[in-house]
Amino acid sequence: MATSVGIREAKIHLSHLLKKVRRGMEIVITERGKPVGKIVPLRRSSLSLAERISELEMRGIIEEKKSPSKSLPPPLPMKGDVAQRLLQQDRDGGK
Repeated sequence: MATSVGIREAKIHLSHLLKKVRRGMEIVITERGKPVGKIVPLRRSSLSLAERISELEMRGIIEEKKSPSKSLPPPLPMKGDVAQRLLQQDRDGGK
């Protein structure tokens, strides 16, 4: 999705426009109503996990974690060799 902006407006609101570009929007710069350039987001081929999360947050796809998550209780113990039997049944194709 692209938005057209005149040169004067682009100069005045450059920071605001760059925030939109970071979210994935393309900005077409116009002079007297005619397109003269475009500001587009950079696409990097491999982002770290932290960079991907940050990008998704900036685009509004996910929200930043506000509070610490609760830790899960320890798993319930299984009596006898139930886990081994289930694993073997799975390996045998459910027989």
